[in-house]
Amino acid sequence: MSDPAVSVQPTMRRPKRWDVPFGADMTMDVVARLLTIEPFSKIDPDRFVTPVTLDGVLLNDTRLVRFQPGDVVVRHGDYGASAFLILTGEVGVVAGDGLKVFLGQPEPKRRQWFAGLRRTLLRKRGREVRDEDSLRPAEGVGVRGAGAHVRIFLQDVSAILDRFGAGHLKQGDLFGELAALGRTARAATVFATTEVELLEIRWQGLRELLRRDPQLKCHIDELYRRNALLTHLRATALFSHLTDDELRDVKESVKFERHGDFDWYGSYKRMRGAGASERLADEPLIAEEGTYPDGVILVRSGYIRVSKKHGSGERTVSYLGRGQWYGLDEIAESWGKDEQVPMKRSLRGVGYTDVLRVPTSVVETYVLKRLDAAAIAQLKRVGGDADLSDDDAGAQEAVRLAKSTTLLEFLVENRFINGSAAMVIDLDRCVRCDDCVRACASTHDNNPRFLRRGPKIDHYMVASACMHCYDPVCMIGCPTGAISRDQKEGQVIINEPICIGCGTCAGNCPYENIRMVEVRDRSGKYVLGENQLPIVKATKCDLCADLIAGPSCQRACPHDALVRIDLQEPEKIFNWMDR
Repeated sequence: MSDPAVSVQPTMRRPKRWDVPFGADMTMDVVARLLTIEPFSKIDPDRFVTPVTLDGVLLNDTRLVRFQPGDVVVRHGDYGASAFLILTGEVGVVAGDGLKVFLGQPEPKRRQWFAGLRRTLLRKRGREVRDEDSLRPAEGVGVRGAGAHVRIFLQDVSAILDRFGAGHLKQGDLFGELAALGRTARAATVFATTEVELLEIRWQGLRELLRRDPQLKCHIDELYRRNALLTHLRATALFSHLTDDELRDVKESVKFERHGDFDWYGSYKRMRGAGASERLADEPLIAEEGTYPDGVILVRSGYIRVSKKHGSGERTVSYLGRGQWYGLDEIAESWGKDEQVPMKRSLRGVGYTDVLRVPTSVVETYVLKRLDAAAIAQLKRVGGDADLSDDDAGAQEAVRLAKSTTLLEFLVENRFINGSAAMVIDLDRCVRCDDCVRACASTHDNNPRFLRRGPKIDHYMVASACMHCYDPVCMIGCPTGAISRDQKEGQVIINEPICIGCGTCAGNCPYENIRMVEVRDRSGKYVLGENQLPIVKATKCDLCADLIAGPSCQRACPHDALVRIDLQEPEKIFNWMDR
């Protein structure tokens, strides 16, 4: 007879990759149907290695979804981790944020301090009330469904199509793959114009398909050129003044280029201890200082280092991100002259970079001949390739940037430009009181999610806390999709129930901001797996996603020494340092 005083060690089965399929209703009959449809019908199943088979990917990493006319499939600005293949029906596409007011994404109204004080002094006591107008849905938008199937729908699809000039995608087209693979926000709003059936493919499955079938990448590029490139060009300030016919001419001339590895974190880790010249040589050269500018380079995803020769080496001047471009300055300066102005700076891919190259002749025909000097100067600044010495105001800014060259080098070399919410600490203000650590611990059941240490520059430190990257490579290779983006806010979060503790995310994180912890129960005992070893889970900062007030670490700092900041915007960093 066992002694009741002796407690039993808790045990549980370790989760496996496909324990939770993406679509609970997927069957082998549906898979058989999919295998008769392009592009799956052209994929050789022998390229897949057991246990990750082609039918296994379709069965477990895809699901069927259906939408009624007007239903919104994806919204511009929302984060997603899946692509969609149209099986039947058609959808409309509106690039940019033109539909955001319709779709519950209005700009927040900033209340002036006096209005806020007046509201506080005249605040009514008792029950909370709402003005009736605030309870009415936006005009032209409805809601249908219940529970997890609630959807926003546009009530007058034809009016939306006429007003916004939406593009169309039909059976066999694929969309959403760039956001899924690049781990970025959606670039357009897509809504059903007829009854549609879509195959939603989560990014793990899409990655497997692309890895096993090189032709699929070419297929996706061709679909993008045919269906989405026109919308992309229309939303780019450089070509927004053109007619649809002119945009089609530009579209046919665009060249697709990919530089670096999609899994760029591996080369970054390998080169982290190398010298500056070695690291620079490891970055793929996109355009070289002193050479002929053969076109404007549009950044579709990733980052580009912009550098200039300095002594025997190079100095980082700036960097470009998604939506920016380079090359207009040199082409405009050369236009109409016998002597060509060479590239003033070199461009290198920082990690994986996806770019579009628009030939010089096309830029001359459709940009330089159509716009005046003031408009072109503005486009240079918007794109990121303006020569800051052109005017007095620019010269002042150039001086400021020159003083910040060391900071820019630090951000680029450490890939901190990837961080949308990095923890930066002013060590001159920090008194090491650890209030930030205690606040984090109290918010997360006594488990602080960061370490108050990390790389330093001058008297500033980037702490070891999840930066919620624009390109969160921790998501690459996660076999269950346990680590993903929040659909609304974009934080990178971990779904612990389906985390199998494989450590892939922790190994991939270039900044070592994810830790594997052994799980304990409430009594403090380790929870054991089937092999009688402790179950481990990934843990990291979640930006206090469940707190309305935001990250508790920042709010707890009594000396304003800590900030969560977007390192892709150096101006914000300079302003915070100069406060």
